[in-house]
Parts: sequence; structure tokens; C-alpha cells
Amino acid sequence: MSKYTREDIFNMVEEEDVAFIRLQFCDIFGTPKNIAITPSQLAMALDHELTFDGSAVEGFVRTNESEMYLYPDMDTFEIYPWRPQSGKVARMFCDIYTMDRKPFDGDPRYVLKKVLEDAASKNMYFKIVPELEFFLFGCDDDGNPVPSTKEKAGYFDVAPADMGENVRRDIILNLEDMNFNILSSHHEIAPQQHEIDFAADEAGHIADMIQTFKMAVKTIARKHGYYATFMPKPSEGVNGSGMHIGILAFDDKGNNIFTDASDNRGLSEEAYYFIGGLLEHMKEISLVTNPLVNSYKRLVPGYDAPVNMSWTASSANHTSLIRIPFTREKKTTIELRNPDATCNPYLAIALCIAAGLDGINKKIMPPKEIQMLDAEKEDIRTLPQTLGEAIESYKSNEFVKSVLGQNVYNKYLDAKLREWKEFRSCVTQWEMKEYLGKY
Repeated sequence: MSKYTREDIFNMVEEEDVAFIRLQFCDIFGTPKNIAITPSQLAMALDHELTFDGSAVEGFVRTNESEMYLYPDMDTFEIYPWRPQSGKVARMFCDIYTMDRKPFDGDPRYVLKKVLEDAASKNMYFKIVPELEFFLFGCDDDGNPVPSTKEKAGYFDVAPADMGENVRRDIILNLEDMNFNILSSHHEIAPQQHEIDFAADEAGHIADMIQTFKMAVKTIARKHGYYATFMPKPSEGVNGSGMHIGILAFDDKGNNIFTDASDNRGLSEEAYYFIGGLLEHMKEISLVTNPLVNSYKRLVPGYDAPVNMSWTASSANHTSLIRIPFTREKKTTIELRNPDATCNPYLAIALCIAAGLDGINKKIMPPKEIQMLDAEKEDIRTLPQTLGEAIESYKSNEFVKSVLGQNVYNKYLDAKLREWKEFRSCVTQWEMKEYLGKY
């Protein structure tokens, strides 16, 4: 059932003195895009008559097939609280359709919708709870980020040690004005690192919320003179930033599919199969969940980031890819710990759910649980250690291709091959420091 009607949208625009409406979407890398319209053009947009040039968006279409339609999702209408209160700015997320009025298969939102529709046909409905971490850096006179800091704060510290406390508070207040249910926030383990957690929601909606969250964090930080970055490893020698993805599954009666009180871990067969599917496909999925050269600087031993392709119900094992949090019954959650917030959330969530569903369909049992004390004794597969390794796992993988579709699959691969080639030809400061004086 829809949250808003067409009449509701017109009434809110008038009553709230909205001057601009942003029709938002993203490219295949998750980069936000939008077209801004005034209220005079709102009827045309809601009638699905507004077009844009898709060839101008990276990873979309060729010039000869460039005209595309934006279909606003009225239930995503929100007003940006940080914009002027006279002549306000609102936004709606949009689905993208081709000129022949068919869903565009290169639209990341559509990729996720297809996976969720497949799950619904099997009486499975997914909620996601993300945990996003980010750094707050100071800025120089030109507004560029300055990673160096005098802050020494760590886990759960407060002001004055936590120098970003007021920024974090302002971010939360703005998010709550946009109907986020904020659960908690705190300073993270590294200096200048922060985390804000919000409640689980329907998987498709949570991907929209992640996009909104990142925009809000960056925008509010700039108002305070800070630069917020979701770069996975912006500083050497400290923990990086991730985006853990907690996955909950329910049937149409609201029962948690991952729960079984008779199991010694409280997990159902479906939960074990879902874990098995994630572990089976995670190497090829990693290019999407961890899409940057820098992503793999975070996934190294010693920094509370996952390295091993293993799972655990123990909160002590921080090197495992998958963890089962303590709570059970309706809150039983499978937590995937390798993704970072530079990913496209629509594609990453789609692939993770599809991998789990494949595990359920094929009854893929995971390997034995790895406890912290056992990890060093076991021969365990590891996640890709570089973007190049992730590309090799992604290449010619039929599972990934079936979920993303040929269009997204090929264009994403082409872009990442270019990125890896450019990085391999780059001479880093580490190489200059290590080798120049020796050879």
C-alpha cells in the first residue's frame, strides 16, 4: 500500500512552500544524480512524461538510445531539512524507464527490485540494517580534506576528546527530520572516525536511505567546516570504515525465517543455507561490495576487518566474513562484514540477497563455524586481497551476470578494469620511499 497519493504530493509541496523538487537516481557505481524541477513541472513528472539524456550518465546507454523517462516514487518524497526554509527543496527517488516504457535493465534500483520480487514469490521478505562508518576530516582554505589531526579519541569517547560530537548530533537531528529511526551513534575506534546506526527497514527502502544518509553526512559536515568521507582506508595504521549489512528474512506472517529454537545456535536450515550461499559467492560479489582499490587496504589482518571466508556465532571473532549477532527469534540476523559504503547499495544488497537465496535453493551448507581460537589453525579461504583479484573472480561469472544483467555486468567490469590498469601504472609514495634510495 502506498504511503502518499498524487494529491498528497501536491498538498505537501504547497503547504511546505517547496520551490524545487529533485528527481533522484544513481549510476551503476552509486553516484547520486538528479534533475531539479519547480512545482510547475510536478504534474508532468508524476505523469511520467519527464525525460533525460541517459548517455550522459556513466554506465547507462549509448547516444543513439539516450532518451529515458524518470518515474518518481511518490513514497520517497522528503524535504531536505538543511536547505532554506523559505523556498524549500524536496526530493523523490525515481525508477528509470526506456523510451518504449519498459523498466531500464541498467537501473540499479530495478536490479534490486527484481531480486526482491523473486524472493517474494518464495514467500521471503527481507529487511536490512546497515552500519555505516565515516571519518570527519578538517579542511584547508580551499575546502579540501586534511587527514592529519590532533584528535586522540577512540571507541565511545565523548567531548572534548571527541571533536566531532556536535557535527554528529546535527547530522542525527537532520536525519530524524527525514524520518530516519536513529538507534545510536558513537565515536569509532580510530581518531576522527564515527558511526551512526539506524533501524532495519525493507531492503529496497534501505538502499534509498543509505544514499540519503551519505548525502546528509557530507552536507552537514561541510556546514561545520568538516569534510566527511566514506573512503574505506583514508589513513594508514588505523582501522578503516566499513558498512556491515545485517540481513533479516520474514515470511508473509511476519515470522523470522532464520530462527529455529530447537537448533543449538537458534538458527533454521534456511539460515545455514543462506550463509552457505553467501560464502559460496562472496569472492565474485566482492567487486561490487568492495569496489575500490582502497577497499582492499581495509580488508587486512589486525584492524577488526574480515579477512577469512568464514562464519561465526561468536562476537569475539572479528576476522570472519559473517557473524550472527546474539539476539534471536524475531531479531535473528545474518551480518555480512566486508562491504564498505563506497559500494552501490542497490547492487550490493541485490547480490547479497540473491547469493543467500541461491544457497537456500541449492541447500548449500556452510563449512563448520570458525571460533576465534580456531582461526589460525584452519585452512580457510580468504577474501580477495586486491581489486585485481576481485576482478578475476567477477569475470565471466554466470551468477553475478544473472543478477546484474548483461548491461550492468559488462559496463561495471569495463570500468573496474580501467581503474585497476590506471592504479597498476601509478608509482606510489611508498615505492618512492622504499626503493628510490636503494636502487
